Amino acid sequence: MSTADRAGEPRGRHRQRRRAVDLLFEAEAKGVPATDLIAQRREVFATDDSVGEMTGYAVRAVEGVVADSGQVDAIISSHLENWSFDRLPAVDRAILRLGTWELLYAPDVDIKVVLDEAVKLATELSTDDSPAFVNGVLDRISALAPHVRAAGSSE
Repeated sequence: MSTADRAGEPRGRHRQRRRAVDLLFEAEAKGVPATDLIAQRREVFATDDSVGEMTGYAVRAVEGVVADSGQVDAIISSHLENWSFDRLPAVDRAILRLGTWELLYAPDVDIKVVLDEAVKLATELSTDDSPAFVNGVLDRISALAPHVRAAGSSE
């Protein structure tokens, strides 16, 4: 396989998603917009490349989540069963935000890939119960994806 894996995903996209989740998590912990963290990292990168360049899918995804944050959070909240959004672990909120944004606003990413990647991230970064929880919430949200994606493409 060359630059894509079996699902057609470019190599490194998982790392980019993980970086996006890290930025979303850090931004919430610090109480700042994630786009501010991107801008700060870009300033530091100019003199210290150890922070990593802020480009690619991670930036696209974070900027998308921030731009659509009100709608993304409302959709997540409306698809939670027996949970309130604020009581979720912060890392699960970050994963759900990224996954919801991808489901609804990233038509170039297959819905199954979004679900698989979110479960992988929850497995790597959160509690033992989080992968199933994240999968369940995003699976319910995925029912909206074709409609939202179609509406977005007609605009």
